[in-house]
Amino acid sequence: MAKDYSGSPKHHHLESRRKRLTWILAVSGLCILSYMLGAWQSTTTPLNQTEAISKVGCPDQTFPSTNTQSSSPTRLLDFESHHGVEINNTIEAVTKTISPCDMSYSEYTPCQDPIRARKFDRSMLKYRERHCPAKEELLLCMIPAPPKYKTPFKWPQSRDYAWYDNIPHRELSIEKAVQNWIQVEGDRFRFPGGGTMFPRGADAYIDDINELIPLTKGKIRTAIDTGCGVASWGAYLLKRDILAMSFAPRDTHEAQVQFALERGVPAMIGIMASQRLPYPARAFDMAHCSRCLIPWATNDGLYLIELDRVLRPGGYWILSGPPIRWKKYWRGWERTQEDLKEEQDSIEEVARRLCWKKVVEKDDLAIWQKPLNHIQCIKNKKVYKTPHICKSDNPDAAWYRNMETCITPLPEVSGFDEVAGGAVENWPQRAFAVPPRISRGTITGITSEKFEEDNKLWRERITYYKKMIPLAQGRYRNIMDMNADLGGFAAALLKFPVWVMNVVPANSDHDTLGVIYERGLIGTYQDWCEAFSTYPRTYDLIHANGIFSIYQDRCDITYILLEMDRILRPEGTVIFRDTVEVLVKVQTITDGMKWKSQIMDHETGPFNPEKILVAVKTYWTGETNQQQEKQA
Repeated sequence: MAKDYSGSPKHHHLESRRKRLTWILAVSGLCILSYMLGAWQSTTTPLNQTEAISKVGCPDQTFPSTNTQSSSPTRLLDFESHHGVEINNTIEAVTKTISPCDMSYSEYTPCQDPIRARKFDRSMLKYRERHCPAKEELLLCMIPAPPKYKTPFKWPQSRDYAWYDNIPHRELSIEKAVQNWIQVEGDRFRFPGGGTMFPRGADAYIDDINELIPLTKGKIRTAIDTGCGVASWGAYLLKRDILAMSFAPRDTHEAQVQFALERGVPAMIGIMASQRLPYPARAFDMAHCSRCLIPWATNDGLYLIELDRVLRPGGYWILSGPPIRWKKYWRGWERTQEDLKEEQDSIEEVARRLCWKKVVEKDDLAIWQKPLNHIQCIKNKKVYKTPHICKSDNPDAAWYRNMETCITPLPEVSGFDEVAGGAVENWPQRAFAVPPRISRGTITGITSEKFEEDNKLWRERITYYKKMIPLAQGRYRNIMDMNADLGGFAAALLKFPVWVMNVVPANSDHDTLGVIYERGLIGTYQDWCEAFSTYPRTYDLIHANGIFSIYQDRCDITYILLEMDRILRPEGTVIFRDTVEVLVKVQTITDGMKWKSQIMDHETGPFNPEKILVAVKTYWTGETNQQQEKQA
């Protein structure tokens, strides 16, 4: 029996297709609507700035604006709905409260502790080098700020003033009163800019140097100041676009480096003793010693040889103070004329053997220049056989590496006028020009193209960071990048009133610190399983890009976070970049350290597995004990 049809087969076919299409559109619409509702619920931006601030719990933080013109608003993530199962399988969801240390640790510097230093060899001042606590000696507590701690002055006012309560030490104002280093004025310190060898002030002293070598043409960008005092030389170089790495030993009471950092001037605890300085070869355009009391010519010229290692080809060494101009000052220096003449003759001799050229000696200043290459120096070794040029050496190796009494070899050149290792551009072009170590292919896997991509990446990231934190408002001055790579983060911040300590982990696959210096930036090597060479409360902002993925299997990340807490100022900020799993571990620990934090989306959106944790150290101080009250 034949089937009955209601209408033509063609009409039935069209009707069927129309129903299927309607069903597909309906399902698609529901899916889109569900996604949009879910995204809205889990990534809603705060309605206003006050709400955003309250989520982090810091009244001085500016989180992303909710301006509708913003192309990429920051998304606050709902990790309980999206990642709860995965995270709960990874860590304990229990926050352990970490207690404050005793007030006696308020200025604790773990690897330069004066008490521990007494146990070590005093020859060549080895006892004042880095000696870090053993694992069983590590403190599981937070270093307290002084009871009346105040937020430091903003730059540039901080160059000249600091709160007395932040560094309650009068010793320098008394001991160096005649030299005008530092003065106490009521509740604050004032830094007149004086120094032992520049009674007219650091500014006038630098003008004197500028008459002898070019400081304002962009040829000199990076400098190192050995035995820096309170770093007034470095402070006044900044307005000439010269960035100085200043260092001095850990004092038992004077806290010189602490004063420098409180002023917003780059500085580290350090000493020239038996180990190399923690900087790569060919790093600095200029080195300076103003009565720094380093015995330059002793130990076969060991310290000048180390200075030669870190100086760029064509770099300058400036010396003022003993023994320069000894005929005028020998009585005030309480030394004999014969002794001072012998010291100067010895320095001149070591400099000749290093193939340095004496540029000028005028009034209180003497200046030498390192050669552009070693072509002539190799010929000179027929006359001056010592110190010889090192045969096999990694010139950049500087983490717990002993100094050597041989000249660090320079890269080979083809002509007398060629700069060994390649010439760098003048500042400011130097910051974004391809560094010679990259253009010459000396760092495996890093090309000029990757360098340009890295610069673009960090420009985009800094634009994103600006929506989270007040970079342009002077809130931050001293910044640390714990895993600096090529220095792109620091370079992208050059338009802000900040400076960045670029840290390259000593165990990195690629040693990029030389690249950072070729860009006209500064930094140091560091193993983050140990403490950094600085005083507590000396950085305003810390950037930690992937650092815990590097170290989580090497040492307990709790101690790394406590070290970050030690060097971070109250109400300072940390930006962590890492995977979700790592950041939740970090957040669990920082919750027990009185930090307020929020996990944010990656700048490219919620589907990137890397996330950002913005954390703020809350304001709290230690309590004054009876002994301190009596001393006060």
